Amino acid sequence: MSNTRIERDSMGELHVPEQALYGAQTQRAVDNFPISHQRMPAQFIRALILAKAAAAKANVELKQLSESQGKAIVDAAQGLLEGDYMQHFPVDIFQTGSGTSSNMNANEVIATLASRLLGEPVNPNDHVNCGQSSNDIIPTTIHVSAALGLHEQLLPALVHLVQVIERKAVQVHPFIKTGRTHLMDAMPVRMSQVLEGWAQQLKANIGHLQDLLPSLQSLAQGGTAVGTGINAHPQFAAGFSRQLSNLTQVQFTPGKNLFALIGSQDTAVAVSGQLKAIAVTLMKIANDLRWMNSGPLAGLGEIELEGLQPGSSIMPGKVNPVIPEATAMVAAQVIGNDTTITVAGQSGNFELNVMLPIIAQNLLSSIELLANSSRLLADKAIASFKVNEPKLKEALSRNPILVTALNPIIGYQKAAEIAKTAYKQGRPVIDVALEHTDLSRSQLEILLDPEKLTVGGV
Repeated sequence: MSNTRIERDSMGELHVPEQALYGAQTQRAVDNFPISHQRMPAQFIRALILAKAAAAKANVELKQLSESQGKAIVDAAQGLLEGDYMQHFPVDIFQTGSGTSSNMNANEVIATLASRLLGEPVNPNDHVNCGQSSNDIIPTTIHVSAALGLHEQLLPALVHLVQVIERKAVQVHPFIKTGRTHLMDAMPVRMSQVLEGWAQQLKANIGHLQDLLPSLQSLAQGGTAVGTGINAHPQFAAGFSRQLSNLTQVQFTPGKNLFALIGSQDTAVAVSGQLKAIAVTLMKIANDLRWMNSGPLAGLGEIELEGLQPGSSIMPGKVNPVIPEATAMVAAQVIGNDTTITVAGQSGNFELNVMLPIIAQNLLSSIELLANSSRLLADKAIASFKVNEPKLKEALSRNPILVTALNPIIGYQKAAEIAKTAYKQGRPVIDVALEHTDLSRSQLEILLDPEKLTVGGV
C-alpha cells in the first residue's frame, strides 16, 4: 500500500497512514468500527489530553517517570491543545465499551510527539499511560469533560438567560394579560409574573446542577484496571487530581471509592437527569413564547417575536418563531440523550461499565446543545420581543373569568351565571354583573380591576 508505514503491536503488523501521529492500536480501531463516522466529542478529547498531562506531572513528582520524559509528554499535550488536535483522533464513538481505543489513540499520538521532542522513544503504554488503565482514565475523562462543560458553557449560559429574563420582566411589568389554565382563559397575570416564573424555574435548575458538581469533580483516577489501583503509585490519585486542578482551574478530588466510580456511571446518569430537567424547562418557555406569539391575526398575538428570517417558501410575509422552535427541538434531543445514558448506565457489569463512549457523547452533546440554545433564546427571542398591548386589553375586557373576584360577595353559582351570560352574549363581564347584582359600577370597577386581580394572597 502506498503512503503508509508499518506499525506493530501485540497482535502483529498493519499499515498506518504515513503521516498519522497515531499507531497500530488506533488503526485497528479505525478498521474495526466504521459505524457512525462520528468521532468522540472535542470536549472529551481535550479533557483526555489534559488528563495525560496531569498524569505525567504526577508521575514525575512520584519518580515514576524521568523529568525529561514527563516534560516531553506535557509539552506534547499542550502542543496538541494549541492546534487542530481533532484531526489526530479518528476513532468512532461506537467502539469498545471501555473506551480503550480512544485511550490508546491519545497515548499513541502523545507518545509520537513526545518522542520527537525528547529525541528518544517515549512509549504509549509504559510512559504516557503510566499508572493508568483505560478503565479509570475514561470514566475520569467523562467526569472532567462534563465538569468543564458545565463550568465553561452551560452554567454561564443559564445565568445569562436568567439575567435577560429578569431584565425583560422589569420592562414588561406594566402589561397585564389573560392568564390561561388548560389553554383556557383564567384570571389575569402580569407579563412580568410569567417571566419571573421562568426565571425561577431556571434558578432552581442551576442550583440542582451545582449540587451535582462535587460528585462530578470526584474522579476514578488511581483505580486502574478494577479499582484496586494495581500498577499505580499509592499517591498517584491525589497527585493527579492536584495537577489536573492546576491545569483546569477546577477543583478535582480523588474518589472516595474507586470501585464505584469504575463499575458504575451513576453520577453521569444523575447529571443527565438534571440536564433533562433543564430541557423540560426550556421546552415550557419555548412553547409559552410560541403560543403568545401565535397569529398575528388568528392566534393569541400577545407578543411579537423578533423577525429573523422568512417563514415560508410559498406564503409571502410569513414569519415563524424559529428560535423557540429550535430550542424545543434541542429539548427533545436532550430528553432522548438522557434515555440513552440511562440505558448505558445500566451496563455496569461487575467491575466496569462497558458503554462509556456513548455516555460521554450524549452527556457532552446535551451540555453543548443546552448552552447554545439558552443563549440564543435569551438574545434572539426574549430580549427582543414586543408586547401587543391593545390585544392584551381587548382580551382582558372580554374575559368572563374576571367574575371569580366576585365569588366571596355573590357566591360561586351566581358568579358562574354571570360568566356564562357574558361569554354567550359577547359582553364585558362588568356590564352583565351590573344587571345581575346590587353592586354599583364603581364597586364593580374596583372589584374587577385586572391590575388588582394580579395580586394574590401570597
